[in-house]
Amino acid sequence: MPLNSLVSGLWYDLAAFLGRGGWPLVLIVAAAFALWTMIFARLRYFAGPVAADRARALDRWRQLGGQDGWHAQQIRRRLISEHQMQLVRNNRLIATLVKICPLLGLLGTVIGMIEVFQVMAVAGNGNARAMAAGISKATITTMAGMVVALSGLLVSNALARRAQAARRRFIRALDEG
Repeated sequence: MPLNSLVSGLWYDLAAFLGRGGWPLVLIVAAAFALWTMIFARLRYFAGPVAADRARALDRWRQLGGQDGWHAQQIRRRLISEHQMQLVRNNRLIATLVKICPLLGLLGTVIGMIEVFQVMAVAGNGNARAMAAGISKATITTMAGMVVALSGLLVSNALARRAQAARRRFIRALDEG
């Protein structure tokens, strides 16, 4: 199978999936894209630039010479604070997106159930075929919101632990001089 037809088939399947879930599913996909873009940026930071930031801060600390006075302790606090800000950059936004995704899934569930109830009101009976689209919408958006939230939660917790460990290592390195 040529790659071109495979890619077009995937796009067609994705468009059909988004169509079944409606606009709440589009919002969930957009939130997932933003979430994972920030997560990968954080992972990339921990894979490389964090060491360079730490080394620069430690060099600034060592250039002070005397590290016992009040000024030195204030500078130490500032270095720790600046390093901490770099370590947790976008963590709150990541956590917010993780919390929003199940709510968007719930919104899709409510919209899908409203469609089911409208079908029941118009048809006057419980015609399963007529209700299937609304039930599908409710189920798909719930599943998508939960999958994005659970995967994001696992990784965001790991990032938070990694930031705490890096902060502890930095403070130890400052104390060692």
